[in-house]
Amino acid sequence: MAQGTFSAKISDWVKETRERRDAVYRASAQRMVEIMQTPRAAGGNLRVDTGFLRASLVATVGGNLPPQTIKPDGVAAFTYDAAAINLVIAGAEINEPITAVYTANYARPREYGARGQAGDRWVALASQRWPQVVEQECAEAKARAGG
Repeated sequence: MAQGTFSAKISDWVKETRERRDAVYRASAQRMVEIMQTPRAAGGNLRVDTGFLRASLVATVGGNLPPQTIKPDGVAAFTYDAAAINLVIAGAEINEPITAVYTANYARPREYGARGQAGDRWVALASQRWPQVVEQECAEAKARAGG
């Protein structure tokens, strides 16, 4: 999901306690999901038509990837609910990589391009923001603690 290691990006203040480190780790992961999930209409890079691609996002810990899903016929619109992803992130330990993956069967062609069409690269563009996200979450955690 991200460039560079988490421990290399966090501030010395965050490194002082496990609670700070864990909070910044989880907040950074949630922020990355929010960035990936932001539709173009709201200033993001994710193309949303029926919402199936956006709703297909799942998060796992430990590297077990879910199977692909195919959009069911006859359903016109899909809704994204972040609750399940937030639960996975909230339960993740600092030594467990969090993987957020789109299970829609057309997610890869949409990201990387196919049949002569350029990819949207919404995941790659979000990943490039990892260092800034961690830095912002460190600063926000410090501000909340009055530091």
